[in-house]
Amino acid sequence: MGRDRGLRGLGKVDLTKYARKERKMKKETKIAFLIMNCLMAVCFLVLQSPSARGIDLSGGIKTTLESPWPPPGQCPAYFTGGWHYDPKNLGYPLPQGVCAEGEWLAEGIIVERDVPVPMRDGVTLRANVYRPDKAGKFPVIMTFSTYTKAVSGWGQSHGVYPHMLSEETSFEFTDPGFWVPDDYVVVLVDPRGYGNSPGYRLGHRSGEDYYDGIEWAGTQEWSNGNVGMIGISALGNVQWYAAQLRPPHLKAIAPWEAGEAGPNPLFGGITEYGFRESVVRRGGSLPPDPNKGQYQPPQVPPSKLVLEDITVPALCCVTSSDQDKHTRGTLWGYRKISSKYKWMYSHSGRKWGRFYSADAKAFQKMFFDCFLKGSDSRILETPRVRMEVRETLDKFTVRYEDEFPIHRTKYEKLYLDARNGTLNFHKVKQPWKISYDSATADGRAEFNIKFDKDTELTGYMKLAVWVSPEDSKDMDLFVTVKKFDVNGNEVLFDNCHAPRRFPVALGWMRLSKRQLDPKLSTPWNPIQNFAVEDKVNPGQIVPAEIEIIFSSTLFREGETLRLVISGKTQVKSTRYKFEDINQGRHSIYTGGRYDSYLQVPVIPPKKIVSKLK
Repeated sequence: MGRDRGLRGLGKVDLTKYARKERKMKKETKIAFLIMNCLMAVCFLVLQSPSARGIDLSGGIKTTLESPWPPPGQCPAYFTGGWHYDPKNLGYPLPQGVCAEGEWLAEGIIVERDVPVPMRDGVTLRANVYRPDKAGKFPVIMTFSTYTKAVSGWGQSHGVYPHMLSEETSFEFTDPGFWVPDDYVVVLVDPRGYGNSPGYRLGHRSGEDYYDGIEWAGTQEWSNGNVGMIGISALGNVQWYAAQLRPPHLKAIAPWEAGEAGPNPLFGGITEYGFRESVVRRGGSLPPDPNKGQYQPPQVPPSKLVLEDITVPALCCVTSSDQDKHTRGTLWGYRKISSKYKWMYSHSGRKWGRFYSADAKAFQKMFFDCFLKGSDSRILETPRVRMEVRETLDKFTVRYEDEFPIHRTKYEKLYLDARNGTLNFHKVKQPWKISYDSATADGRAEFNIKFDKDTELTGYMKLAVWVSPEDSKDMDLFVTVKKFDVNGNEVLFDNCHAPRRFPVALGWMRLSKRQLDPKLSTPWNPIQNFAVEDKVNPGQIVPAEIEIIFSSTLFREGETLRLVISGKTQVKSTRYKFEDINQGRHSIYTGGRYDSYLQVPVIPPKKIVSKLK
């Protein structure tokens, strides 16, 4: 069955290519994949699109949804990262088609390596291009990677398994084996001074190289002129800088957990150094090679990012489980960009595993099919926010909202009482303090509340607290929100670098950097400005407002929320390490004039309005 490759109807998916693939698989490969599928049954999405016509990318967009949303028809339940999911809770917005493995389809795909991509100043970057082996003009999905196109994707780790992606997948980039058979061109570029591209490593600047690369891709003979961008982490960050310059051929971006869009680069004011060490180990910071004409300038030009200048359609992935790196900045980017068409995909799994999963690919493909092909309008009928609400490590539910922050959020203050270690809905009258040794891992203050009804907390928390460093002029405060079930067992969640042992939410602050930015802060999201360093005298009591990073968690009746305040992080991470300045004892003051409280975002159930006939 053929298909229209232009901006008209997508038509039906060509299932014959999967039959060809099945015939070409070697017997032993088929057996291996069959066993793996029986154990995990991880689905790649093959869309059965409606005949959606009438999308005009040059102007207004008319939708022609042909079936109720969300439509029925899910893939079987499957395993990923050790978790078992019931697909009805995954929130697929699309019907599922054939479940296919992530094998590389050599037939029908042209691979061109180190293709020259000219820049405006005469430097030539190098790219790998994957495109259909047939005549036609196709939409382009691309990005730039400082990890370089030579660094392969994950094997069986971090929730990613070999059958989820093909061997041509580069680290934190999308899989060409998924897109090219569906008539997309995939391009991955080595940035200036990395991989096989010459030049000085100039950082993002304002995104000029990305602009030139996008315009090159949009004007090639195999391109239909519509370029999209996708990628995780660093490969997502470049998209913010590219989109703010508004290249004419850039039609959509999908920054997937891309944290550089945050309001400031140093969250909390405490230096974290473990991430950079891990990047070096991964190969993302190999020194420049002079033999390739690569150099490191004495000083990298500052990067300039104006999120409000971004107007291109965007699909932003935000997660409750990557709070130590990308959650905060990606969510800030989603909130601040000016795009008329923007969607937020939230999840609670491991970022690499979820990026290559069936439900994520469903969103990605539905999004790009609309804005790069003009062939599928269902994303336009999809509510703007996919919210994944965690309950336990293995259980979550998916709900759709029209906006974030959710309009019906009720911010409740839970007042700390140091006398008995409780959190209370009413103000505490009796002043009290609790102290701990800031230099030890066990030094902490704890406060608990048991919920008397099911309570969903989705959004930003904050801690407003009176504190004192008893023996020094500064202090680092780490805030951890935990969940305990009705039997008193801690309920842990997932994270790539603290797998299956991550708490509900995190925040941290250096006290001397506590001054807030009045223009950026809101009553529910305090933002530091780092304009001054305001140290205190030993024993001096001062207030501080600490931002707690976005999360979404359901507490059942009888379950407990525990607030932990400490001098060291409570997360045993394989990657993130923090500078430590703490000395001596820290004190937390509550009650009376010391009205310390934890503010939480309570989400009431949606009101169901029935129409009378």
